[in-house]
Amino acid sequence: MTALGDLIEIDDETVLVRGQELDVEHDRPDVANALVHRVGDTLVLVDTGVTAAFRAALREAAGRVGPWSRALVLTTHGHLDHVGNNDLADELGVPAEHYVPTLDLDQMRDPAAYWVRSFERIAGLAPLPAPPALAARVVSLFQPMRPFGATTRTYEERPLERIRIGPLRFTGWTFADGAVRVLRSQGHCAGHVIVHLSDCGVLHLSDEGNGPCGAMADADQLKIQTVLGAVALLFEEGEAALLTDGHTFAVRRGAEVVSYLDGLLDQATALQEAALTLTGESRQIGPGAFTTRYAQAVAGLGGGGANPNTMFTAMMAVNQLRELGLRPESGGVDAPWSRPALRNPAPPDP
Repeated sequence: MTALGDLIEIDDETVLVRGQELDVEHDRPDVANALVHRVGDTLVLVDTGVTAAFRAALREAAGRVGPWSRALVLTTHGHLDHVGNNDLADELGVPAEHYVPTLDLDQMRDPAAYWVRSFERIAGLAPLPAPPALAARVVSLFQPMRPFGATTRTYEERPLERIRIGPLRFTGWTFADGAVRVLRSQGHCAGHVIVHLSDCGVLHLSDEGNGPCGAMADADQLKIQTVLGAVALLFEEGEAALLTDGHTFAVRRGAEVVSYLDGLLDQATALQEAALTLTGESRQIGPGAFTTRYAQAVAGLGGGGANPNTMFTAMMAVNQLRELGLRPESGGVDAPWSRPALRNPAPPDP
């Protein structure tokens, strides 16, 4: 049985550091997996998780991958479970660089406001505390929280590059003479990136594969599904060999990756079909009733994603309503949603 901080050896120069699932009821934060890799004389850390125990595991993993004389810390996105130990870059005793996505700076500076925004969208749709109280409680679980260090910069301070991997073209940034590729994806949240380590064939999807549909207020369903399809093609073409991510605690290989990603895309289309059935031709939809029935559809498909729980399912349901073009008619709790009229109303008779 694996646990927080366990090291999953991929090869002599690459280790996945295992995180853990969220358990708000028992005051346990989720911790994202981190990837530790050495390329030449450079130590590469992809995300740093959170908690002192995970920080110690990162240090142990860094000692396993061989000698290094410089460090590169890459943050895939600004969520709390990925950034808590980012100042580790300052404590490695070697020249270090640390990069974060500029679109996620606001949530990294003020995570409570980010989570209030996320929870306000589901007020009344799930049996949860008021959004400010729930956000404060969730944020308080993630300690210590040090998302910035002395060397922190944004990726966007570097010139954007066009990166070709096999048949696909991405934009992003390269490091270590091109062996480390940071590719913009921006589906799970506004600033999200994925990381390709070309020398060992690992592609780290981080949280883009958390489930068939995004839950966060700044998630983009099209971008999530586009990147899943693009990554599947990279594996079909042999441009990547191993898939890691933020929360499934597994290393997937070859054809297994394609089947896994195709499964997520199948779930995404099935959930949208279920949502269309649930909304039907009704002019108004009660979001509370829709969320209850949507949760049943999610459970039936086994598509709850990482950290499946009531609040994330409600957040997915709201995003699904928006994806279908519905909008809330007011700001009231459980106010009805409806589709906008296709035509302007006829002008009144003179």
